[in-house]
Amino acid sequence: MCLGVPLRLIETKGETGTAEMGGIKMRVNLSFVENPKPGDYAIVHAGFAITIMDERSAEETMDVIRRCIDMGDEGREK
Repeated sequence: MCLGVPLRLIETKGETGTAEMGGIKMRVNLSFVENPKPGDYAIVHAGFAITIMDERSAEETMDVIRRCIDMGDEGREK
């Protein structure tokens, strides 16, 4: 299964940029999205920004991902 996660762009330079989430930064390829700019949120999959989304949608998506992680943690033995 593949998963794209929303990351906030903090720097853009041509077809590459830097995105971050929770203090973790990564280089991303921006060639698939139009006019990306710092402050935008992008769904990133395998190092490629595949779509730009608004902040509210990014937060809602991350909430769903966090809930899924929490559900998985409940089933683990402590």
